[in-house]
Formats: sequence, structure tokens, C-alpha cells
Amino acid sequence: MGRTRVEDVTRAPEVYLDAASAQRLHPAARDTLLAALERGYADPRRLHGAGRDARLLLDNARAVVAECLGAQPDEVGFTASGTDAVHRGLLGLTTASGRDGIVHSAVEHSSVLHAVAWRPSPAHAGIGVDADGRVDLAALAAAARRPGVGAVALQAANQEVGTLQPVDEADLPAGVPLLVDAAAAVGHAPLPARWDALAASAHKWGGPAGVGVLVVRRGTRWTNPFPGDDGLDAIGGFPDVPGALAAAAALRETIAEQERTAARTFALVDRIRAAAAALPDTEVVGDPVRRLPHLVTFSCLYVGGDEIVAALARRGFAVASGSACTASTLEPSHVLAAMGALTHGNVRVSVGRETTVEDVDAFCAALTEEVHRIRAEAGL
Repeated sequence: MGRTRVEDVTRAPEVYLDAASAQRLHPAARDTLLAALERGYADPRRLHGAGRDARLLLDNARAVVAECLGAQPDEVGFTASGTDAVHRGLLGLTTASGRDGIVHSAVEHSSVLHAVAWRPSPAHAGIGVDADGRVDLAALAAAARRPGVGAVALQAANQEVGTLQPVDEADLPAGVPLLVDAAAAVGHAPLPARWDALAASAHKWGGPAGVGVLVVRRGTRWTNPFPGDDGLDAIGGFPDVPGALAAAAALRETIAEQERTAARTFALVDRIRAAAAALPDTEVVGDPVRRLPHLVTFSCLYVGGDEIVAALARRGFAVASGSACTASTLEPSHVLAAMGALTHGNVRVSVGRETTVEDVDAFCAALTEEVHRIRAEAGL
């Protein structure tokens, strides 16, 4: 039996429009990763030469990330993922306070919802949002003042619809720390100024997958909620030194490019929003202005989101669906449901730094043709 070689498999070039799930590795990250693999393999806790080399690289990574996020190096820790950072950050805040209650918006990432469910408390509260996905600030502040509340979780921006949350406008009580899930926003939009703990994920800004970031401000009561030593240094076990350094390199370049890239991607997404809005019986969701620049979500009546995603994939366009009957959960999007938006026929499109106007115009044409075709074949 012959073997199929990679070079024997041919297919049309794919236009990648799922950058909100994961960005392509930034060139700066790729170069740094290759170099760091030669020097960062050892245990940075050891005193021998290789260990000291690894420690130097890890400390450098923490310093760069801290500078980019407006923190101090000793406030930064690297975790196994953004989800891990949220879990450790949020549960560590409640563990330290001895109050298990978590107040959060109804549209938080599933990592927050899983942390809430993992440690039940009568003081938990999920706060509703408006039609754009923006949290009710008055209700959030009132819930945060209830007895037994140990932390508030509020995302910087929503990962599905892009709406920016008014984090800095929240009137939260003293003594109740705020964790901001910034995974969707880092590298794309300015971050809130106010937070006690912050979580992010490197693959969202062009760093390697498997590297999360947890930042805890000095003076914030936080305890590692899982087995292991306290403190942010190597909180997840043996650190991925090359991965951390590559993540830091990508973040530094992404922040430097952020304003210019955001202006370009905002305009590209406006073209997609207009094309989707022109389709009959289609709802474009999320705030049209106060939003992440690089993503848009829309829902088409009478069409399954998985149908649209599959049809566009055959045309060479990679997009995502977070709505009803997704393969991973078989559940409607809790974000869209909380907003009162259509959860059927949902598609999320997110552009990256390499996306061109030609890519977007070709996608818009294919989207229009495929939605009309699917509806026509269904007799609609």
C-alpha cells in the first residue's frame, strides 16, 4: 500500500476568516520561538547555566507582557491557556476572600460560566445585557454588594459579537475585586483601566497556542485555588519558556501595530456587515460602533449556521458558527440568547492582519450566493 505524501494533496488556497478563534502565528513569534527553543529548554528554577538562561528568558517575557498590559513584571504569570487563566484568576480571588459568590454578565466566555458552576454559591449572579450585548451596570453594581460575593467577572469585549463592555463605568464596591477577561480584546482594542486581575490568551494575538496570561495587581488578595505553590511564578507547573517568550514578542509587535491594524480591519468588517445586512431576513448583532474592529456576527433565518459554514468552506472561506446545533455543544449560543437575538443560522466572521479587501469582497459575494442558494433549495 502506497503512502500519501503531503505534497500530493492539493486544494484551493483558503481565506482564513476565523481570526477571533486563533490568529496565525505572528512572524515575530515564529522567529523568537525558534531561537528560544535553543536556550529556553531548562528548568528556570535551577542554578546551573542552562537554568539561568531559561530564567532570563522567562523574566524577559514577563517584563514585555507587563509593559504591554500596563502592569508590573511580578504581577504577571503564564498559564496553560486563557481558560486556565480565567479559572485560576477568578477562583483564586474568591478563595482568598473566603466568599464564593461570583457576579458576572450573562454573556461571559464559557470559562467564567464553568468556574461559577464548579463552585456553587447562593451569591452567584448572572446579570442581563441589552440588545447589543452590553451589561446592565446598575444591576451589576447592586449584585456585587450582596453578602457572600467574592469577585466580579466582566469581559473587556464579547468574543462572539464584539461589543465592548463599559468596564470603567462600573460602580463596584470596595473590597470586591474585578477580573477582566481580556482575551478577545488584547491587541485589538484599548483595555479598561480598572481591573484587579486580568486574563488573556496568546493565540488570540498571534502568539503560540497553549500560553495564557494571568495578571494580578499588587495588593489584590489572590490565592492559587488549585494544588501547587502560591504566587504567579510558574503557577501551572513547569513553564513553557520558549512559548512565553514567543507570546511576548508577538504581543509587543501587535500592540505597536494595533491602531493602524484596527483602522483597517474596522473598515473591512464594515463591508461584511453591510453585505450581511443586505440579505433578507438577516440580523447583524452587536454594537455597530463600540465594538472590536475585527469581527462581526450575523444570523440568517431559515438557514442553519452549520450549513452556511460548510457551504463557505467549499468555496474556500473559513468562518465560524456559534449558534444552535454547533458540533461541539449542540447548544444555542448563550450570548445570542441573552441578547434576545436569533440563535439560528448564526455566523461569526473575523478578519486578521493578512486579510485583504479582495478577500472580503470575494467572501461577501460568496455569502450572498450561498444563502440564496440554500434558501432556494429549501423552497424558500
